Amino acid sequence: MNRLTDSALDLRDRLDGVGHWLAPLGLRLILAWEFWEAGIEKLRGENWFGGIQSQFPFPFNIVPADLSWTMATWAELLGALALLFGLGTRFFAFSLFVLTVVATAAVHWPAEWNSLGELWQGYAIRDTGHGNFKLPLLFALMLLPLILHGPGRLSLDALIVRMLGHRSEQPGGGALGWGLVLLVFGLPLLMLLPAVGLAAVVLGLALLIAHRFARA
Repeated sequence: MNRLTDSALDLRDRLDGVGHWLAPLGLRLILAWEFWEAGIEKLRGENWFGGIQSQFPFPFNIVPADLSWTMATWAELLGALALLFGLGTRFFAFSLFVLTVVATAAVHWPAEWNSLGELWQGYAIRDTGHGNFKLPLLFALMLLPLILHGPGRLSLDALIVRMLGHRSEQPGGGALGWGLVLLVFGLPLLMLLPAVGLAAVVLGLALLIAHRFARA
C-alpha cells in the first residue's frame, strides 16, 4: 500500500513539475489569440463605442468614445503580445480582466434581473433577451490563474526572475495577500454585482488594516 501511495505521490510531483512549465502556456496562447483578434478587428473597423457610451460603467462612461476605443484596441493588442511571450503577465492579464468586465457590463450583462436564476439565463452565446455573458465570463476565469499564479516557467517573466537570481519560497497568502486580492478584484466586480463587489472591497480593506496593526 505504501509503495502504491508513494508512486501516486511521485507521479503527482512529476506532473506538478511539468505543469509549472506547460499548464499556464495553454491559457496564455488561447487568450492571446482571442484578444489579438478582437484588437485587430477594432484597429481595422469603425468605432461603435459612441452608440453604447452611456452603458459603460463609471468612470468609463465619462471617457470620450474615441479615447475608449483607442484604449481598448491597444490594451487588447499589447495584452495579447504580453500573454504570448509571458512578459508583464500579471499586469496585462489584470488589465484584460478589467477590460472584459467593462465589456460585460456594457454589452453582455442583462439590463434587468431579479434572481440568480434569471441572471443565469444570460450565460449564453446568443442574446435572447437575458444577456450573453458566457464567453466574457470564461475569458475572465481563464485570466484569473495568470493573474494569481503567473505565466509559468516557460515565459520571459520567469526567465527574468531566474536571471536576477530570485528564488520564491511560495509563502501563503496571509492577511496581506488575501486583502490585496479581495480589494483589487472587488473593485471591478462593483460594475456587475455591486453587493458582492462591495463586500469583497470591505473585507479586503479589513484584512489589510488587520495586517497593518499586526505588524505595528
